[in-house]
Amino acid sequence: MATFLYKLGRFAFRRRHFVALIWVALLTLAGVGAASAPAAGPSSFSIPGTEAQKAFDLLEQRFPGMNANGATARVVFRAPDGEKVTSASHKKVVEKTVEELSQGSEVVSVADPFTAHAVSQDGTIAYAQVSYKVSGMELEDASKDALQQAVQNARDGGLTVEVGGDALTAVPETGATEVIGIVIAAVVLVITFGSLVSAGLPLITALIGVGIGVSTIGALASALELGSTTSILAMMIGLAVGIDYALFIVSRYRAELAEGREREEAAGRAVGTAGSAVVFAGLTVVIALVGLAVVNIPMLTKMGVAAAGTVAIAVLIALTLIPALLGYAGRMVKPTGEKNRLLGGGRTAKRPDRPNMGTRWASFVVRRPVAVLLLGVIGLGAAALPASQLALGLPDDGSQPASTTQRRAYDLLSEGFGPGFNGPLLVVVDAKASDHPKTAVTTVVDDIKAMKDVTTVTPATYNEAGDTAMVTVVPGSKPSSTATEDLVHGIRDAGSRITADTDAKVLVTGSTAMNIDVSQKLNDALVPYLVLVVGLAFLLLIVVFRSILVPLKAALGFLLSVTAALGAVVAVFQWGWLSGLLGVEETGPVMSMMPIFMVGVVFGLAMDYEVFLVTRMREAYVHGESPGQAIVTGFRHGARVVTAAAVIMIAVFSGFIGSSEAMIKMIGFGLAIAVLFDAFVVRMALVPAVLALLGRRAWWLPKWLDRALPNVDVEGEGLHTPPDDAPKDQDEDRQLARA
Repeated sequence: MATFLYKLGRFAFRRRHFVALIWVALLTLAGVGAASAPAAGPSSFSIPGTEAQKAFDLLEQRFPGMNANGATARVVFRAPDGEKVTSASHKKVVEKTVEELSQGSEVVSVADPFTAHAVSQDGTIAYAQVSYKVSGMELEDASKDALQQAVQNARDGGLTVEVGGDALTAVPETGATEVIGIVIAAVVLVITFGSLVSAGLPLITALIGVGIGVSTIGALASALELGSTTSILAMMIGLAVGIDYALFIVSRYRAELAEGREREEAAGRAVGTAGSAVVFAGLTVVIALVGLAVVNIPMLTKMGVAAAGTVAIAVLIALTLIPALLGYAGRMVKPTGEKNRLLGGGRTAKRPDRPNMGTRWASFVVRRPVAVLLLGVIGLGAAALPASQLALGLPDDGSQPASTTQRRAYDLLSEGFGPGFNGPLLVVVDAKASDHPKTAVTTVVDDIKAMKDVTTVTPATYNEAGDTAMVTVVPGSKPSSTATEDLVHGIRDAGSRITADTDAKVLVTGSTAMNIDVSQKLNDALVPYLVLVVGLAFLLLIVVFRSILVPLKAALGFLLSVTAALGAVVAVFQWGWLSGLLGVEETGPVMSMMPIFMVGVVFGLAMDYEVFLVTRMREAYVHGESPGQAIVTGFRHGARVVTAAAVIMIAVFSGFIGSSEAMIKMIGFGLAIAVLFDAFVVRMALVPAVLALLGRRAWWLPKWLDRALPNVDVEGEGLHTPPDDAPKDQDEDRQLARA
C-alpha cells in the first residue's frame, strides 16, 4: 500500500492542475445538486420490530383517515390568577381563537376545549388540539404564522397562551460557537506549523470535503428522507477528521523536507507513510459509523452512513488534494523547524539538539510506566463512576429550555391535567380474530383501569369494521418516569393473557411507548454492535501493526475512555454539573441513542490516534530500534502533531455545544470530552506505559498468522529502498490516472 500511495502522492503533486480541477468540479456538482434538489421532507422515524411500530402500522391500515403523520399543536390557555377560563369573557376569547385556528388551508380539525372536555377541574386551564394534514417539517410558514398570530390575539385578550406539539418544529441551529471552534483550530494549526500557508491547507481541504459531503446530503435529503440532524453530524465529524488527516500528511511532508528530500519526493513519501495511517484510521471510523446499521433504526443508519461518506471524502482529499496544494504552495511550506517570516523569521530553532516535549514525556513514561498506568486508570475510573447511574430516554417538550413556548405549554398541561397528560399511551386492540371483539375490548379497558398509576382511560373508539379499537390511557406519572415505563410493561403483560383467552391482540403505542421501545432496542443492540465494530477493527489493526497485544491494548483503552466520557455526560446532562456554563437549561435522562452513537464515533476517532502514534513506533521498531527507544522516537515525531490534532478535534466538537438541538449539544460535548480523555490520557499516557511494560512482546505475532496476513506496509518499508530513480515518466502518470 505504501508504494501505491507514494506513487499517488507524486502523481497528485505533479499533476496538481488536473487533481484540483476534479475536486472543484465535484464541489460544484454537489453544490448545484443541493441547490436544485427539492426541499427535504420529514425524516421518517420508524423502529422496525417494536410493538409500538407494529401498533402504529396497524392504525394506518384500520383507521385510514387518522392522518397519524400530521403535525399537531396543543394551544394551552390559562386564565389570570383568581379567574377561570370558563368565565364569559375568557370563553369568548378561546372560542374566537378556535375559529381563527380552523381557517388554515392545512388544518384538518380543531377540538374546541369546551365541547371536547379539555378544561381542568379547577377551570383555570384549557387546551385546543389542532391537527394538520402534513408533518411539522412540511408545514408551510403561512400556517405557522397563522398559528402564532391566533395565539398572540388570545394573549392580547388577557389570557396566558402557549403552544406545544410539533407544529412549530424548527431546524436546529448550531450557533456562533461552531465558528469559534474553527477559529481555535486555525490558531492551533498556525502554532503547530509556524506557517500561515501550512496551517491554511488542512482548513481549506477540510472545508472542501465537508462542502461536498453536506451538499451531497442536501441533494439526496428529499429522496432518502434525511433530516437536518444528519447534515449537522456529518459536518461535525467531517470537519474534525478532515483537518486531522490533512494535518498528518502536511506534518510528514515537512519532516521529509527537513531530511533534505526534493518536494515531489517528499510529497510522495508523506502520502506513502502518513497516508497509509490515514487510510486505516479512516477505515476504522467508517466501520464504526456504518456498523450503526446493526441497530436496525433507519434514522440512525442514515446518520451513520452519511457521516461515513463524509469521512471517506476526507480520506480521499488528504491523499490527493493535499499533495496537489503542496505543489502549488512550493517553498511557502517550510521544513520542520523553520517558521514563516511573519511568525519567527524563517530560521531554525535556536537549540535544535534539545529534546522536544514529546521526547521528554515519553522518556519519563518509559522510566515510570507502572505509576503512569495506575494514575491514568484510576483517574478514568473515577470519571466513569457517574455512568453507573445512566438513565436513558428520548426528548419531549419537557426537556426543552424553560424559555420556549413548548416547555411552558408542557408545564401548564402538567399543572392542569397531571404530569402523565403530556405522554398518553395509545392502546390498540386488534380483535379481528376474536369471536367477541367488543367483549375483548371491554376486558382490556377494565384491566387497565384496575392498574396502578392510571389516571384516565377514555372510552374505546372503533374502526368502521368494528374489529379494532383505540383506547387512550393517561398515566399518573410523567412520560420519562420509571412508573410510566412499568405501566407500559404491565399493559403488555396483561395483553398477553387477554390474547390467550380471547385471541385479541393488545398493542401499546404513542410517543411515550415509542421512546421506551427505542431505549430497549438500543440497549439490546449495544453488545452486538460492540462485538461487530470492535471485532472488525481489531482484525484490521492486527493487519496494520502485525501484533496481537497492541490492538487488544487499543480496544481496552477505548473502553476506558468511552466509559469515562459517558460518566461526564451523565454528570452534566443528567445531574446538572456545570450545566449553566455549558448552556444546559434542562437536565433529564440521557438520549437513548447517545451511548451507542458515542461508542461508534469515539471508537473510530480513538483508533485514529492509535494508528497515527503507534505506526511511528512500529516504523522505528521495524528499522532496528529497541522497544523503549521506539516509543520515544514515535513520540518525538508524532506527539506534537497528535496533540494538535486532538485539540483541533476537541475545538470542533465543542463548537456544536452551542446548538439549539439538545441531541447535537449532547453529542458535541460527549465527543469533545471523549477525545480529551482518549488522546491525552489513554494514547499519550497509558499506551506508552503499557508498551514499555510489554517490551518486545508488544510486537509478537504467531509465525503462522504472520505468513497468512497480507503485508500492507503501513510503515513504508518498501520506500526505504531509495526511489531516487523511481519512475517519473508519463507512463506512471497514465497508470495512476487509469487507477
